Amino acid sequence: MGTLSQAVINGLTLGMVYALIALGYTMVYGILGMINFAHGEIYMIGGYAGATFLGLWGGGLSVPIALGLAVLFSILVSSLHGAGLERFAYRPLRNAPALAPLISAIGMSIALQQYVFLTQGTTPKPFPQFFRQDLVAYEAGIKLFGGTLSPLQGLIIIISTLLMIGLSLFVRHSKMGKAMRATAEDRRMAGLVGIDINRVILTTFVIGSALAAVAGVMVSAYISTIFYRDGYLAGLKAFTAAVFGGIGNIPGAMVGGVLLGLIEALGVWATGASDWKDVFSFGVLILVLLFKPRGLLGEVVAEKV
Repeated sequence: MGTLSQAVINGLTLGMVYALIALGYTMVYGILGMINFAHGEIYMIGGYAGATFLGLWGGGLSVPIALGLAVLFSILVSSLHGAGLERFAYRPLRNAPALAPLISAIGMSIALQQYVFLTQGTTPKPFPQFFRQDLVAYEAGIKLFGGTLSPLQGLIIIISTLLMIGLSLFVRHSKMGKAMRATAEDRRMAGLVGIDINRVILTTFVIGSALAAVAGVMVSAYISTIFYRDGYLAGLKAFTAAVFGGIGNIPGAMVGGVLLGLIEALGVWATGASDWKDVFSFGVLILVLLFKPRGLLGEVVAEKV
């Protein structure tokens, strides 16, 4: 069952991944008021892109360089898919009844999953053997309060933290970030004062897809495999994290993701029932929504994005 410290380390690692994916949900909701249910598949495609890059071009490179280049390639691939979703699946329905974009999002989720299924096959895709062998040299870990923080876990926590800080600074201080916040607060008025709404929304999808891609590569490297169905549950958990913290609220997505990961890990540690981890996370979500329907941090209108 492991120690409490190990459960906290595992939960924090998992929570950081949930937070990165949840940011894509919350940013799109903040601007468009819709849920991009295909976002989990963008995460999954990022994992496949990373594994493919390592298999084709990663041989002979050191683990840090190979992983870094794989992440960059994954960001490119996932961002293109995210931009395509916005341009062809959601933009034509922007002024349609609310149910139409929702159905389109569910349809695109199924379509992307089947697209990967047909191109990559029905068996999980392993990370290249040479990469896993080289990774052994980095698996000694650091002892922390009775638990072990592996190098990959540390990397996931550090990179996720830096990306979340970077996103917060970007949204708060950059010109595009200010345009995002203005669009989230009042899309029509933002357009009237000269903000290119289409560009802002497209940028939002690209940023969310890039964050999901980073999460996809890191998780796939951590578990050494990726499967075409992985996006469904990861996306559902990340959406839960976004609602948990307060959908449309960037700090809420971060807090919700971390707490959700900790709840799962600590629940498994306390009960020894790993098969019940989904029950723990969704059960706590129901309790939170019963008493705080807007999530733990609520919905901050001026900072939705």
